[in-house]
Amino acid sequence: MNVGAGEKCVIKILKPVKKKKIKREIKILENLRGGPNIIALLDVVKDPWSRTPALIFEYVDNTDFKTLYQKLTDYDIRYYLYELLRALDYSHSMGIMHRDVKPHNVMIDHSHRKLRLIDWGLAEFYHPGQGYNVRVSSRYFKGPELLADYQEYDYSLDMWSFGCMLASMIFRKEPFFHGHDNYDQLVRIAKVLGTEELHDYVERYKIDLDPRYSDILGRHSRKRWEKFVHSENQHLVSREALDLLDKLLRYDHRERLSAREAMEHPYFYPVLKEAAMNAAGPTNVTPSSLPSGASPFPIAGGPETQQVREGLQDIREEATGGAQNGSQ
Repeated sequence: MNVGAGEKCVIKILKPVKKKKIKREIKILENLRGGPNIIALLDVVKDPWSRTPALIFEYVDNTDFKTLYQKLTDYDIRYYLYELLRALDYSHSMGIMHRDVKPHNVMIDHSHRKLRLIDWGLAEFYHPGQGYNVRVSSRYFKGPELLADYQEYDYSLDMWSFGCMLASMIFRKEPFFHGHDNYDQLVRIAKVLGTEELHDYVERYKIDLDPRYSDILGRHSRKRWEKFVHSENQHLVSREALDLLDKLLRYDHRERLSAREAMEHPYFYPVLKEAAMNAAGPTNVTPSSLPSGASPFPIAGGPETQQVREGLQDIREEATGGAQNGSQ
């Protein structure tokens, strides 16, 4: 076993399921080994009694999200969501959908500012044009495509779930879409994103909605994100946060930002600025001293993507310029 003496680890004893599913989870974890913020698989052993494989993982001193999220600052939320995006971007670049992104599967060691994306049991390799099982993901984080029984989904499913996490963290509403069952879950989404927009989506992709929806959907106009801001969460909400959220929580999966595009959004500029300054050398910059409100940079999306990249370059040059000038 690849664990040092006295070193803590986590043992996941797999349920007796099909060998194919077990092999898939192990193969995915091995493919992602060493990726940023991916939980490290240390070893695979067999349970001596059941002969079922057990997975040995690195240990993360996690704080339960229901406790931790109430304490996080605006900068903390940006920082940890960016770290989660790094894991998703790497996973997607390796051709893998996680399919169960939710707070329970995001371990955070706050004292060491360490995040790990865990539980790859529902993950799957993506092949364009292939249909997938819609019985994945946890209810509150299921994308509309799953709830509408659309099987040709892709990496953007993870980005919907990520958007749900963003909404719950900045609005302090956990979960953000709180359906009592899968049918009610889509109704809760429609009450925010609008029923007309939902019908446009299902028509565009030739989806036949379950007849039961005709009785429970009703008619709802799209709500503005500002409606969810109140005195207890306004310090966590910024123009950039709402813009990023709007580009993630879209019915049409093709309209959602990818993990890489989300990482370039101005919402994360304070995080990137700190990283650039740390890379340039010792500074007096701390997370608390960085701006937590509106960014001076343009909002990402569409034709402004190039401006976003230029903004990122400005940050890097600002951080490294002083060090270069001092060495001349």
